[in-house]
Amino acid sequence: MAASTWRKVLNTLQIGNDYTVKPAGLQWRSNTYFIVATVAMGMFTDMLLYGLVVPVFPYMLRDRIGIPPDRLQSNVSALLAAYGAAQVVSSPFAGLLADRMTTRQAPFLLGLLALLGATALLFLGQTLPVLMLARVLQGISAAFVWTIGLALCLETVGPENLGKTIGSIFGFISVGNFAAPLLGGALYEKAGYPGVFGLAFGALALDFIMRLLVIEKKVASRYDSKDASASDNYTTSDDQRDGTAEARPSDDEEQPLLGSKDEENASFKLSKDQSKLARMIPILPCLADPRLLTAFLVSLIQGLLLGNFDATVPTVAQEYFNAGSLKAGMLFIPVGVSDLLFGPLFGYCVDRFGTKWVSVVSYTYLVPVLILLRLPHPGGMDQFYLYGGLLALCGVGIAGIGAPSIVEAGVIMEKYYAANPDHFGEQGPYAQLYGLSSMAFSAGTNVKIG
Repeated sequence: MAASTWRKVLNTLQIGNDYTVKPAGLQWRSNTYFIVATVAMGMFTDMLLYGLVVPVFPYMLRDRIGIPPDRLQSNVSALLAAYGAAQVVSSPFAGLLADRMTTRQAPFLLGLLALLGATALLFLGQTLPVLMLARVLQGISAAFVWTIGLALCLETVGPENLGKTIGSIFGFISVGNFAAPLLGGALYEKAGYPGVFGLAFGALALDFIMRLLVIEKKVASRYDSKDASASDNYTTSDDQRDGTAEARPSDDEEQPLLGSKDEENASFKLSKDQSKLARMIPILPCLADPRLLTAFLVSLIQGLLLGNFDATVPTVAQEYFNAGSLKAGMLFIPVGVSDLLFGPLFGYCVDRFGTKWVSVVSYTYLVPVLILLRLPHPGGMDQFYLYGGLLALCGVGIAGIGAPSIVEAGVIMEKYYAANPDHFGEQGPYAQLYGLSSMAFSAGTNVKIG
């Protein structure tokens, strides 16, 4: 009895691998909604901690380190660039590492530990190199959470439901992205560093608990008290991912479709004679596909747009309206609210109508709206409200461009995996895929226009 209890404790903590003893809470911990919520919380925490400390950096550099005023801006820019560079470089490695491990949870937790270390260094750091190291760790953490989180979403809900899932997640995390600088500035004014980092460590604690509790569906399927060998027969087909797929059609129903399916698989079939490098990095041969490269290009453009919003909105607020950090931060609220409201809707449209038309419509819509941002000029509150209204309209377009590139890349890679299961292995290529997508997106956020 004691041995059985000990095995249950180990399995509950996901330390043991005895699949005859189910861990506590297996059903709800492997529930689709909980897995997606865990991914969303991880991304939300990453964006929250990224933006929370940005308005505090000038005070850190001036008061703690003694940087002279004429060098503050250049050092703040260096800290921001360190984060972006670390994410760009780390994302492909995070994907490759995650696809070589048996579960997604271990590298997911590793990313959180990097973020915890970064936050502690930012809180306690007294020198510029320490702060720089903290930002590098933040960038590495972001690479892990985005790469593994997106792969986990695809494996959990399947490509047919990925659009609305990503749309909902992006809508949720946009609140953290756009509200974080506002919260950081307000907390610093009222409570100083303890207030800012108290919120940061609180978010980290909740994120850690959820990442520790989550159980992937493929891991949950291995637990069967009556037949532990069921884990050996586990496959990663779509119907097993979400556990709600319809019964397989009969042979008569399936027969007419076999020819077309074989033809489709043939177009995604890779040569068995692959180089040693391609065997080490299985996704490498797929990068010749123009559709996949287009999806990465769209991710880069999406990052470029969002990065330039972060860079220009505070500047315009200060120059046109003489706004402080609090008032400037309020201008991001309309963008976040629009993204929150319209993200799930556009995600549903991606699942229903495909990625192409949603992308075309969203980017076409953004062209005149971005041009209209030239209308506000220095003035009173009427110009401030006009600028906020236009930013809200921009938020609608931003909500539309979030899901298509991620879904398109996932659909393409799903077909490559179905046609070449031996090449990619049991884990599949999804973490590598979203590692490259994350690299493209973060590269875009670091490109500043004007």
